[in-house]
Amino acid sequence: MSDVPPHVTELAERRARARADRDYAGADALRDDIEAEGWAVRDTDDGFELAPRPSFKVWPTVSSVPVTGAGGRPPERAAEAGLRPEGHGIPASTNRDTGAGTGRDAAAGTADVGRGDAPDAERVAAAAEPGARPEGVGQLDAERIGEAEAAPRPRPEGAELLGRSDDVERAPERMVSSQLLWDASLAVSRVDEEVTPVEGRKPMTSPTVTVGLVVDGWPDDLRECVRALLTHTDAKIVALDLGDVDGSGAVLQELADDNPGRIQAWHVAETPHWRGGTAGWGESRNKLLELDDSDVHVVMETSTVLDGDAITPLVGALSDKVSAAGWKGVDPGEDRQEWKDAGPGDVRAVLGHLFAVRRDAALSVGGFPSGARYYRNADLEFSLTIPGNVVALGDELPVHEGRHRGYHDVDPEYRERESRRTYERVLRLLGSP
Repeated sequence: MSDVPPHVTELAERRARARADRDYAGADALRDDIEAEGWAVRDTDDGFELAPRPSFKVWPTVSSVPVTGAGGRPPERAAEAGLRPEGHGIPASTNRDTGAGTGRDAAAGTADVGRGDAPDAERVAAAAEPGARPEGVGQLDAERIGEAEAAPRPRPEGAELLGRSDDVERAPERMVSSQLLWDASLAVSRVDEEVTPVEGRKPMTSPTVTVGLVVDGWPDDLRECVRALLTHTDAKIVALDLGDVDGSGAVLQELADDNPGRIQAWHVAETPHWRGGTAGWGESRNKLLELDDSDVHVVMETSTVLDGDAITPLVGALSDKVSAAGWKGVDPGEDRQEWKDAGPGDVRAVLGHLFAVRRDAALSVGGFPSGARYYRNADLEFSLTIPGNVVALGDELPVHEGRHRGYHDVDPEYRERESRRTYERVLRLLGSP
């Protein structure tokens, strides 16, 4: 920080003291002063760091990123897309025995989707039987109809049965009655009046899809991942940059600026927990879920690269009964300590490299595991918690993975500690023997 002007360092020190005194309003005001000087402050375990302020907006924490209007789409939108709206039609249990505590029961009942309102019953009755509702035809006509209907009705014979015209001569009073009934019908059911139409089912539309990316460094991987998504799919992208590690936030913003309407970029000063910061995996993934308003939310790592449209098959595998569909599936071994590759077809869990989930189903269980600070085993926990079936499509998907940074480039001690911490919750979901 040798190039930082002394007065900016003083502002940062004052802000650190304000935070220690829990004067968060004062700390926020000092952060604004620091940014006005062209610098950004980042909190660390040892205090703070100062760096030149980037050209894009940076929020202090993941939790501070505003969620305005996201998820506000009415349930009808989800129904038209062929997916259940939130709280409707989500299975209360799965056909996979996940033991005690496996998921939350969804709201019972089903939605009557796309069906128009029935015509008003009273209006139909009035048009069909105007004589039964004299108030709808006027007092004079009502009396005349009553007198005509009271006339003796001759027994049908010969020509009357055949509908011949001479039946009028046999019973002229019935002709009067029929004419009055017809006139009365027109009086209460006119073609120029507004009539409630009987609507058919609304046409089904394709579900909307958004890919969520946590950006935690490795800018070259990010660029390759995003460019492949833009090339092979029409899906939107919402990305959360954690701390602009190695300039990855700047690369994300560049991609967003070059592709307006396709990429929504958010930046926070917090760095990832798995890289020594404070932003957890579950918290970050839930923020992306909140920022999304699509029918289908796709979880993807930046080390995963599409070779073709792998998103459409995943979305197509979802249904009322299938809540999540992924690339790689796994099942637990008999000892419940090791998991083995599984699929294609029904599986107990899908891995976080790439999977699609019905957003309403994810929200119904509160999203991703908020206690997971690191990704490993959190994908298993989420899979066991979500209602409905989980399927894997396997190697037929056009996708490959580069170096899995989240595993290989993380401190081994940290990786094992956090993996074990999350797996304790997985065991509870499975039901320990």
